[in-house]
Amino acid sequence: MRRLALAALVSLWPALAPAQQAQKPVLLHAAGSLKNALTEVSKAFEASARIPVTTSFRPSGLLREALAKGEPAEVFASANMEHPLALAKDGKAGPVVLFVRNETCAFARPGLDVTSNTLLTQMLDPKLKLGTSTPKADPSGDYAWQVFARAEALKPGAKATLEAKALQLVGGPNSAPTPPDRNSTGHLLATGAADLFLGYCTNADPIAREQPGIRMVRLPEKLLVGADYGLTVMNGASPNAYKLAMFILSPDGQRILARHGFVAPGLPREGK
Repeated sequence: MRRLALAALVSLWPALAPAQQAQKPVLLHAAGSLKNALTEVSKAFEASARIPVTTSFRPSGLLREALAKGEPAEVFASANMEHPLALAKDGKAGPVVLFVRNETCAFARPGLDVTSNTLLTQMLDPKLKLGTSTPKADPSGDYAWQVFARAEALKPGAKATLEAKALQLVGGPNSAPTPPDRNSTGHLLATGAADLFLGYCTNADPIAREQPGIRMVRLPEKLLVGADYGLTVMNGASPNAYKLAMFILSPDGQRILARHGFVAPGLPREGK
């Protein structure tokens, strides 16, 4: 299926544009969780293709709303498949390709004793503040709600309890801004806004650099929720936008994404 979608994306590559368009920046809109990785990918693309890239990183749901309303964009990298597929269905974007995967993990403030085995009990503890992103506006929040749904099978009533107590601290249109160059999950835990936070596992490295006392806790198998990230090129995009999309899907782009903790399906398997 991924190969078919990729072939469809390539088939839509328009004819080469006039030379004077070569220096016009490609407009890349991407999920906030991709900021570090796609910033590096964009710089590598600029160095190799000599084509500038202008980036905008926001929650994927808010980006989809903006693009649906006509905000200028060319490449859209979402933290789920649903948002780019919705744009494609509405005739605003081309085929959607799964280009990286992520997972949901828990992050614990310094001094909080929690393991994978005790995580659900701690999440349900009324004394502990449980932070998430904002559902619908940010896929990270949607994935947290999927964790809550899975918890219901382990402890009846857990879903309603967790949904009621979850603090939607980031990713919404009115969320408090995170200080520049700070990881939002690490910042919220360090400042005491949350004791536990459900977020992407790829937060682990930036949090470790900024807040070494914060620990990542893997979700037990029965609570585990994965995240498939979708890539599309908006209708009317320049040929250079297709070049950027192909670079993201190339082994060079996929290796950069893998270095930032993402599972990169475009990389050859080891030993192959």
